[in-house]
Parts: sequence; C-alpha cells; structure tokens
Amino acid sequence: MYDMSIKVENLTHTYNSGTAFEKKAIDDLSFEIKDGDFVGLIGHTGSGKSTLIQHFNALLAPTSGKIYFNGEDINADKTKLKHFRTKIGLVFQYPEYQLFETTVFADVAFGPKNMGLSEEEIESRVKEALTIVGIDESVYESSPFELSGGQKRRAAIAGVLAMKPEVIILDEPTAGLDPKGRDEILNEIAKMHKILGITVILVSHSMEDVAKYVNRIIVMHNGKIKYSGTPEEIFGKAEELVEIGLDVPQITHVFKELKAQGIDVPDNIFTVDEAEKVLYDLLKQVEKC
Repeated sequence: MYDMSIKVENLTHTYNSGTAFEKKAIDDLSFEIKDGDFVGLIGHTGSGKSTLIQHFNALLAPTSGKIYFNGEDINADKTKLKHFRTKIGLVFQYPEYQLFETTVFADVAFGPKNMGLSEEEIESRVKEALTIVGIDESVYESSPFELSGGQKRRAAIAGVLAMKPEVIILDEPTAGLDPKGRDEILNEIAKMHKILGITVILVSHSMEDVAKYVNRIIVMHNGKIKYSGTPEEIFGKAEELVEIGLDVPQITHVFKELKAQGIDVPDNIFTVDEAEKVLYDLLKQVEKC
C-alpha cells in the first residue's frame, strides 16, 4: 500500500538534445504529491511547468529520471501507458478546443467508450461527471459548441472525470473566462476535490486562485523547484517571489500597506475571505470604542 500518488525522482527533460538549440526545461527534480492533495503549481512563463505536467501522464518521456504512480514507474512498460492516462487525467489550457462530438453527452462519453466499458457503465459515468461539474441534464443532447465558454470548459473537464482518474491536472482552467465564469469553474473543481477525494494539481498564474483553493504550492523557476510549502509559507516570501517574476495575492499587498500605516491587522492575509473576517472584527472593535 503506497501513501503517495505521484513520486518524481531526479527528473530531467532536455529539448533538442545534442543540437545548438538544446534547452534543459526540467533540471533534476525530486518530490512527492500525496493522495488527496490540492496542489498549486506556479512559476513564470518558461519555468518548466508545462513540461512537468506532460510527464505526469507520459505525454513526454524523461531525458533522465523516473516518475512513479502508486509505486509503479509509468514509463517502464509502454503497453500500460493507456492505463496510466486514465488514472492521471490532464486537462489542457482551453480544453473546449478539443470538443468535437455532436452532443455534450457523446463528448463526455468518448473517454469511457475507449476504455471498453459497458453502455450502462458509460451512461452512469457520464451523468455523474456532468452532475459534478454542474451541467444540467437539459443540455445533454445539445451541441457542445452551443454552450457558453464556462459550460464548454466544464464539459471538457467532465470528459476527463468520466474516466474516473485518481489524479486530475488542470492547466490554467480559468484562462479566458470572465470573473463569474472563473469563480464558477474553480468552485466546481473545489467541490469535485471534496466529493471525490482525488488529487488535484492546479497550474495557474492567478495567485488569488491558488491562495484560495490549494493546500500546497510548488514554485518552479528555471526548471527547478524554488520553493514548496503551504500557501502561508510560500506567500510569506513576497520579496523572493517578486525577484523571480511572481507575486503574492493583491489582498496581501493591501494588508501589508494597512500594517505599514499603523493599523493593527495581520500582514499574512492571502484571500478575500480571510480579509473579510479580519476587517469585520476590526470594525466591531471600532464600534465599541
């Protein structure tokens, strides 16, 4: 019985090896992601995030090093790659561009059908996945191309969920959505994590989103892991993050400025929900004076 879902050992990936265009995108990474974790993977463009997540379900093969899923080397036996890709689901940025079937139901059913499941099991999985992401039964037979941007994103995520992965990796799942659509998608992902108990890896440029939802953050920089820890530990390194082209949530800057102005507030606030509670308590104290 293994207590981790993904273990990376000395992983290196070099593009165009042996040529003038050689580039080391991942440089000797070693870390673990535990079962049930909600991990935020952050880093500036070119830090190695996209290369790393493509190794998690063997879309890329390592130049050197290994990736284990529940104790098994995912690259050891090429005949098992299909199995691992159903267990580790990867939702690319703008996944709605991969929608292609005539109905929403058929699109979500595509993955389970390829797994050779019975019609009954396929139908059960599709309905369950669509329910989890909040798509109503009334649109099951509609064309996926008639859906709103947020609904298309949900349908694409449902297509991965229907394969019942143990890990789901989401690459910028809110890219291009308006604030309402962004919040809806992330709330559905959080609900999915809670209901299914699966491991979630969220790749995002939004520090606000990462702070609100994840329990662990991995910061990548120049192909290496620069920092790894809880949101409190990582966002406590504001100056260091800025030095490598990242930032802390905007609400953190607000509270640091309030602190600098002599107002008695904590400077380790990272989410709007935390800020709301602190300000509410502060106003109550003012009213008593």
